[in-house]
Amino acid sequence: MSGWAMVVIVAIIVWGVVEYAKARAGIVTDEYGNEKIAPRDDAGSAAELEAARAELANLKERVKVLERIATDSNSGDAREQARISAEIEALRGLPPASKEEPGQ
Repeated sequence: MSGWAMVVIVAIIVWGVVEYAKARAGIVTDEYGNEKIAPRDDAGSAAELEAARAELANLKERVKVLERIATDSNSGDAREQARISAEIEALRGLPPASKEEPGQ
């Protein structure tokens, strides 16, 4: 078998593998040669989509809360509130609410 025949066989195999991968990914070619993703029937129901959107909205809200906690605890107002809270607890005779070790 000549070298050129081997090149042609390898090219055909590579082309077949690429086309197979496109088909598995749902990529189709229209009559003009444009490639696009074909709509899938098993993409999920509207209820599943709505549940996923609700979960995403919930997670976004949780991230906002965590960001606020992370940034607000470092502000001057937050430190002042913590100091006042510690003074009130000291006046009550209770141990301070802060988790810092003494001497820090």
